[in-house]
Amino acid sequence: MWRKGNKRFGGGGSGGNPPAKRQAAGKDGSSGGTDDGTVVAQISKSKRVSVMNWNGMPMVDVREFYVKDGKDLPGRKGISLTMDQWKILRDNIKAIDDVIKENT
Repeated sequence: MWRKGNKRFGGGGSGGNPPAKRQAAGKDGSSGGTDDGTVVAQISKSKRVSVMNWNGMPMVDVREFYVKDGKDLPGRKGISLTMDQWKILRDNIKAIDDVIKENT
């Protein structure tokens, strides 16, 4: 349990120093090798599927976006699939479709 005075994220409640501010990845372009990605499909007004590079690895990203100051920004709700994970999902689309048909 964190109590006042214990340091967390580079700061603490004692010593006169304010806690260190954490910056979201991507604000200054040095987020560890990510790029914006290519939007493949707009699922709804706020949901997108895109293909992006993360540290040199291609990823399929399904994510919710939100608008802030007139800009579309990626939200926390979403999933990024590696190529292995994407291939497993892709290969099972028919089975998923069949179960959906059975339950509707």
